[in-house]
Amino acid sequence: QVQLVESGGGSVQGGESLRLSCAVSGSTINGFCMGWFRQAPGKEREGLASIASDDSTSYKDHVKDRFTISKDNAKNTLYLEMNSLKAEDTAVYYCAASDNLDPRLCAKATTAPMRRVEEADFEYWGQGTQVTVSS
Repeated sequence: QVQLVESGGGSVQGGESLRLSCAVSGSTINGFCMGWFRQAPGKEREGLASIASDDSTSYKDHVKDRFTISKDNAKNTLYLEMNSLKAEDTAVYYCAASDNLDPRLCAKATTAPMRRVEEADFEYWGQGTQVTVSS
């Protein structure tokens, strides 16, 4: 049984940084498409960044200069480094994983412009971690 557990959220001031982690158990992440998503109150879930099985990455335009996705296969953990945080980054952040998405579809499912997130694209989701940014 694959499980994803996020950590690293918290309350910070605008301009500060946070690093989120997503620890995966039950399978190795080597062959997975993995993504970071967030959902703010009253808003739909949005994709932020993905890293595919070939280690290619994709980002939504509005975070690509501030957020960095990475993974450590030895630790079976996904990361999201977030810099220069803004009040509008306040949300619950989720990681997700799929072993059915090739690199092209991995990017599309996570960061394609104007595309609604389909939770069914990813077989596995974490429970989320809250990030609150005060201006």
